[in-house]
Amino acid sequence: MPFYDLCCPACDKEYNISATIADKTEKRIPCPDCGSFELETVYKGSSAYIKSKSGGECLNRHVCGGGCHHGG
Repeated sequence: MPFYDLCCPACDKEYNISATIADKTEKRIPCPDCGSFELETVYKGSSAYIKSKSGGECLNRHVCGGGCHHGG
């Protein structure tokens, strides 16, 4: 079973929960603290980058900053 980062708007807490895809999509996962079934997915950033085939600028230069070496 996959793990999901979920947040409960009712009690404002975040959890990493193992559940089936069906349980997540059909909102059958209760909040461990308050029991609400209205958990929302938490989207977290990634540290991955994509190097351009043309050798151009880094597509993540806004994250890498001025010292980025991914583009060349």
